[in-house]
Amino acid sequence: MRIERATLREIPLRLKEFFEISSGGSQDRRVLLLTLEGDGLEGWSECVASADPSYAYETTDTAWHVLTDFILPRIVGREVGNPVDVLTPVSWVRGHGMAKAAVEMAAWDMAARADGVSLSRKLGGVRDEVPVGVSVGLKPNDEALHEQVEGFLADGYARVKIKIKPGRDVEMLAGLRERFPDVAFMADANSAYTLADVARLKELDALDLMMIEQPLRYDDFLQHARLQEQIETPVCLDESVKSVGDAELALELASCRIINIKPGRVGGLEASRGIHDLMRGAGLAVWCGGMLESGVGRAHNVALASLPGFTLPGDISASSRYWERDIVSPEFEVSNGTMAVPTGAGIGVEIDVQRIEALTTRARTFA
Repeated sequence: MRIERATLREIPLRLKEFFEISSGGSQDRRVLLLTLEGDGLEGWSECVASADPSYAYETTDTAWHVLTDFILPRIVGREVGNPVDVLTPVSWVRGHGMAKAAVEMAAWDMAARADGVSLSRKLGGVRDEVPVGVSVGLKPNDEALHEQVEGFLADGYARVKIKIKPGRDVEMLAGLRERFPDVAFMADANSAYTLADVARLKELDALDLMMIEQPLRYDDFLQHARLQEQIETPVCLDESVKSVGDAELALELASCRIINIKPGRVGGLEASRGIHDLMRGAGLAVWCGGMLESGVGRAHNVALASLPGFTLPGDISASSRYWERDIVSPEFEVSNGTMAVPTGAGIGVEIDVQRIEALTTRARTFA
């Protein structure tokens, strides 16, 4: 498989509603889309970096810089025997996993198309549909929160994740549990707490949550291990785990019992499979998180979530949860708490190239 051409585009997409977490919020997404072409094939991917460094140090602009100045010029014109080898020429580039993931994931799409199989099958997926949940941003009051949760339950989501922060946590979640006693809830703190809050976090044990996600620092393992020793609710790591090595460290220290695998965060699909295998071997659960992706990134996530170790519902919501109109067809839908895994070659959805080109605010092509 020869990489003959690479095109990086930026398009703006507006979320249907303002989405707020403990570190801030946004309604407008600057989406980077990458296309690799060669041998009559193409592969698509999405870089999940946000416009600001509130989630990770990478941003839309740093990813654009690293991709256009260092990575793409060095991979075009090369033969790639396996998707995991596509980044070999730039192995000297340190960090920037989100930028690298975009290249690797596009290569996986391209390779699956070359084999005439779905990306799910290429990765070793075993499911025709995957369980899905939905993430609810911070709301100004409990009434608004309850109303949105009720709507998502009516839409058939199997699990609801609630964003929390100091001042909007225990009482808010207790009210939800009283209103919806049988719903699978989890909490996501996005690093809003410290070990000084352990007494407060212990109060969550009474609420029968599936997990609390990333309660402490985004780069911490030791403090999370100390927290997990003191609370019954399973700790789930998200931002802390950016590689298979990070996952190994988390297991060694007992920093968590669950890991949220976002392929765009951990450097791509091969690293995602490695973390999946590691956790499965340890008898621990993983699930696939979301980064407010368009249908391109969502297609990759759904394929990954079809692997056998993804036993918990992921943040792989329907296209209509976020966008008035997605950039793929068919758009992703939820039915009875699950989402169908595309069966077409590669990521299995049709890219609306005409709409993407109309939305494009900047583009670079390497050939």
